[in-house]
Amino acid sequence: MKIETLLSMLLLLPVLWSNAQAPADRPNILWIVSEDNNTSLIGCYGNDFATTPNIDRFAKESILYKNAFSTAPVCAPSRNTLITGMYPPSLGTEHMRSTNPVPSFVRFFPKYLREAGYYTTNNAKKDYNTVDQTDAWDESSNTATYQNRKPGQPFFAVFNLNVSHESAIHQPAATLHHDPEKVPLPPYHPATPEFKRDWAQYYDKVEEMDRQFGKLLTELREAGLADNTIVFYYADNGGVLGRSKRFMYESGLHVPLVIHLPEKYAHLARAQAGSQTDQLVTFVDFAPTLLSLAGIPIPDHMQGQAFLGLQQKPERQYAYGFRGRMDEAIDLSRSVRDKKYRYTRNYLPHKPYGQHLEYLWKAPSIRSWEAEYKAGRLNEIQSRFWQPKPAEELYDVDADPDNIHNLATDPRYANELARLRKANDQWLRESKDVGFIPEAILSRIANQTPLYDFARQGKYNVNRVIETATLASSRNPADAKELVNRLNDPDPVVRYWAAMGCTVLKPGGAKKPLLPLLQDPEAAVQIAAAEALYGLGQKEQPLAVLKNALTSSSRPVRLQALNALQTFGKDAAPLATIAREIIAKTPMTNPVNDFYDVRAAQTLLDAIGN
Repeated sequence: MKIETLLSMLLLLPVLWSNAQAPADRPNILWIVSEDNNTSLIGCYGNDFATTPNIDRFAKESILYKNAFSTAPVCAPSRNTLITGMYPPSLGTEHMRSTNPVPSFVRFFPKYLREAGYYTTNNAKKDYNTVDQTDAWDESSNTATYQNRKPGQPFFAVFNLNVSHESAIHQPAATLHHDPEKVPLPPYHPATPEFKRDWAQYYDKVEEMDRQFGKLLTELREAGLADNTIVFYYADNGGVLGRSKRFMYESGLHVPLVIHLPEKYAHLARAQAGSQTDQLVTFVDFAPTLLSLAGIPIPDHMQGQAFLGLQQKPERQYAYGFRGRMDEAIDLSRSVRDKKYRYTRNYLPHKPYGQHLEYLWKAPSIRSWEAEYKAGRLNEIQSRFWQPKPAEELYDVDADPDNIHNLATDPRYANELARLRKANDQWLRESKDVGFIPEAILSRIANQTPLYDFARQGKYNVNRVIETATLASSRNPADAKELVNRLNDPDPVVRYWAAMGCTVLKPGGAKKPLLPLLQDPEAAVQIAAAEALYGLGQKEQPLAVLKNALTSSSRPVRLQALNALQTFGKDAAPLATIAREIIAKTPMTNPVNDFYDVRAAQTLLDAIGN
């Protein structure tokens, strides 16, 4: 056979295969998604204190994935990954509850299933962190169900179990099933009464989630559909107590994933039913995997790879994670995980892990943790959450599942550190990570063009930006001279990162070149320069710049200024009146809209005693 003929046949295979499978021949697919729980809260992952009999029983006849990861440690960005099959920092959708648009070719993956004849339902959470595509679903509501499909029609159905959501611990329950005095605590949490109770209460909520999971499986069996339905169980991110959800540790990113393929579809997986696999999978892989299972060609733009079905790819080497703005707190970290190590790069290391978040602080446990820190009653491990971050973190997750022993400065792990550092850097450049553009600039660009497109139009010098952000965050005094030189760079994003580097390093020679940036054309650069100059002992001029920023019509500008002011302590008091005006002008009549500048303004007022 001629090579040209063979290549033509290979190219036609996905089309022929798709056409050969009538919709009735395709598997039903059921997603059961719990909220805010990591692997440590599920019995089949080794926790004897957990009460999850239904999931545990399900795992015995399914494939349990030991290395499944959310791309973000919080719901909306991770759900953006799930629905698009793409990496949110490449789409400009990484920041919590942004509405930046995606390119027109990025379609929510259930659309492909609908076009192939599937009945698609979502019950009921979306939270996709971009402009919604409502035509992805035949039904999306609190009553949506596969039972409304046409006779014989295959279905893809999602059920979101929100009983385990973070909000479940905001109010103490009257009674508890799990004993607070016996609940296992991670070493980074102090054994306060509030922590014991919140942990016990959350175990109760996971137990209720397990009951709901079991009910959905019973309904499937009673409908006579179990033998034709592939079932996924997973959580939308880790969590839920402090230092898990929102944070770049195993506790925030390592999620349970158990998949059952009925006997007739068992050939679509490499692993066998009842087994456990250490294969690395990540949320960016879920969309292509669903299309692979349904016999639908995977679009080229999807950045994930199928791990089930006839289009599955070789196992990935790394799982990538990210942290952007979390509610009202600006931050930026990236993470790489292989089967043994987790590497995290913190690009704003001067900011503590425990930046105040109005929603997180609703949990009694986080408030007790902060009080213990302020009272000086914590040990070194428990205190780290309230302190600035190292530039790099490296954990042996086998030996240290709680991620408390940072190996980044241990010379015995220098090779692993260099390897994972390189993998992170390469991925940022390859994916054209736009998360390094300050949001005040990012949001303005998004109003004109999708950020994914912008990054590929020759207008984003990703290599120089990543290089500067790396210098800025390395905490290496030898980089100070180059950072000061880059304060005059023609690219405002580079100037921004050079100024942030001056905040981190506080080089004495930076004062004079920083001063002109207080009149920079970009407000984001002005604010970064003001924060750096305050750290170098200046006060009056930085306050004047931030006062002006607080009156900006741009919410991201106001939010950046409020974040900077939180480092000023009592010196921010002259701007208290403007902070109160921000709150008064933007009443939070609909908290779902997340007026984060209002929350940050209240945090500032609380900090300065107003």
